Amino acid sequence: MDARFSRRSFIAGASAAGLGLVLPKGNAWAQLALPSKPVALNVIDAAGNLALTQPIFDNFAKARPELVSRFTFNKAPAPELPGKIKAQQRARRIDIDLVIIGPDALSAGLGDDIWTDFSAIPNSGLPDLKNIYLDPAWRMQEMGKGRGVVVSYYPSGPLLEYNPAKVPNPPKNAEQLLAWAKANPNKFIYARPANSGPGRTFLMGLPYLLGDSDPKDPVNGWSNTWAYLKELNRYVEYYPAGTGALMKELGEGTRDMTVTTTGWDINPRALGVVPKSMAVGKLDGFHWVCDAHYFSIPRGVPEERIAVLLEFIKFALQPDQQAYSYDAGYFYPGPAVKDVTIEMAPKSSQEIMAEYGRPEYADWIANNPIDLPLEPEPLVAAFRMWDELVASV
Repeated sequence: MDARFSRRSFIAGASAAGLGLVLPKGNAWAQLALPSKPVALNVIDAAGNLALTQPIFDNFAKARPELVSRFTFNKAPAPELPGKIKAQQRARRIDIDLVIIGPDALSAGLGDDIWTDFSAIPNSGLPDLKNIYLDPAWRMQEMGKGRGVVVSYYPSGPLLEYNPAKVPNPPKNAEQLLAWAKANPNKFIYARPANSGPGRTFLMGLPYLLGDSDPKDPVNGWSNTWAYLKELNRYVEYYPAGTGALMKELGEGTRDMTVTTTGWDINPRALGVVPKSMAVGKLDGFHWVCDAHYFSIPRGVPEERIAVLLEFIKFALQPDQQAYSYDAGYFYPGPAVKDVTIEMAPKSSQEIMAEYGRPEYADWIANNPIDLPLEPEPLVAAFRMWDELVASV
């Protein structure tokens, strides 16, 4: 299975007052200066984002050899990363310079204050993010409270993916989806939301589809969603632990329909895991629930390294570099900044989009609401309630 099929799961961070660190705050950043010789930087990817951004790192190293001697890359599960960084901060031995994370790991570290606050750096040199970002990317940026910089964005889902040979008349609304699952038991499947981007997006998208009283409050505002999922559960054989396993079943023909996102539709077909002939649909009245990846810097990284990283982040936000985010559709579209078209992407990405992309996505993105995902606390509550009310029944 391709490494990009590893997706994130969420944990909440506990309070860590008393890390014992003396870290820069406020005006302490005024003397931020570049190093006198190139530095080697350690990067951890906890979001599968290097599938999109590896060329940007390579390009920066070539363009600015006076700043970077090399980048070293490692991967880590998102739930483990905040604890790893906290342990290094307690020991005052930070050897991670930059992390690439999603809202899950970013939020898990907010309560512990383990991330550098970009907004507190008065002379960061970063562009006016609100001005350059797509509107949903800017809203995801605000969600990060200054502790990360959005580098990749996509509207995500939830969408339906199905085998058109087995599903000639796909559901058009949530009620029809339930009726189809009842008429075709064990042929609809989705993965456990805490371990699956499409599963998580489906969970967060249902309150909009079902007219719940408060789509942002799974505890008190999702009565329709929980009733719906409990009924749907009667016709779902089991819930895979991750989306990769689910896509394999869809590709092998064991299942006929699942929930997906733009990236999980395009990328598995481009990789041959799922047949190219698979179709997608949306349900009437749906809202996109978007997602993003962030660059974050652990607190305690030396200032000269932060100065270099700021130069890199500025570089990564340039339109010509953002165009690499189209990749093979993994996070489609991918770019977080405005006016980055597929024509600006590498030829390989253009060819993949021409063969495996969906022309209807442009219309769906332009003409359906795009909402932010749940904040950390309600998301954890939603996962817990799904485990208790749905999976355990």
